[in-house]
Order: sequence, then structure tokens, then C-alpha cells
Amino acid sequence: MTEVQLRAVEVADLEHFFRFESEPEASRRARFPSRERAAFMTHWETRILGDPTVVSRTVLADGDVAGNLGAWQQDGQWQVGYWLGQRFWGRGVGTRALLLFVAEVTARPLYADAAVTNTGSIRLLEKCGFTRAEDVEEGYATYVLTA
Repeated sequence: MTEVQLRAVEVADLEHFFRFESEPEASRRARFPSRERAAFMTHWETRILGDPTVVSRTVLADGDVAGNLGAWQQDGQWQVGYWLGQRFWGRGVGTRALLLFVAEVTARPLYADAAVTNTGSIRLLEKCGFTRAEDVEEGYATYVLTA
């Protein structure tokens, strides 16, 4: 079984995150367009790492950078998001990482949005105790963790 750990995000991790977001299949499934490198780095450096209210973690799988998790406040609600590199899909890495993360981030309720066609992401959320709350906009659904 793959060992999964979380740690604070390091600047060197951003190159891995950028590569993962640039994977065409990941972008298609998330229904989220990949950004140009400069825009990606600026977003991470200012909106995530530069905001002390955001909780962000690097996911390690057997010591390799596998992706990231984050939690932030939006419109008075705590949101959670994640992105894993495609080579880490289907191995339980995301589930174990999200379980570790929601144990660390104790704010409740936690909300997550998923494209309704992204069955892998929906399964991950449900395995971690999230339940479908409502449709956000066409093609997306909101999931909530209350416990």
C-alpha cells in the first residue's frame, strides 16, 4: 500500500502542481482550464501561500509529490479543494490524503464542488464522508462534510 503523508507546501512543489494542472485529462475531468505558468505561479504565491487564512498541504505518496489540498473561506463558508497528478489516481492516495486533511482542518461544515461527470472525485468525496448538498451551476454539484 502506498504511504500517504501531508506536509506544508514548499515553493519547489509548485512546479509539480503546475505540471499536474496542465495534464489534459485532469483538466477535462475537473472542467477547469489549466492556466499559463505565470498566472498559475502568481495565483499560488499570492492567493494561497500569501494568504495566512488558507490552509494548504502537499500530498506525498511514498515520498513523491502527488498533489495538493487546500481549504479557504469563500462567502462565509469553508471550501476544500484538491488536485492530484494523474499517475496517482486510482491508488487510494486521494482518499487517504483527504481523510488526513479533514482531520486537520476542523472547521465544519466543509464544502467541495465537483463536476458531475468526474466520478473519481465524487467517489473520493463520498468515501471521506461528504454528501451531495446541491447543484451549484450546470454540470457541478456541491458536497458537504458536517461531522
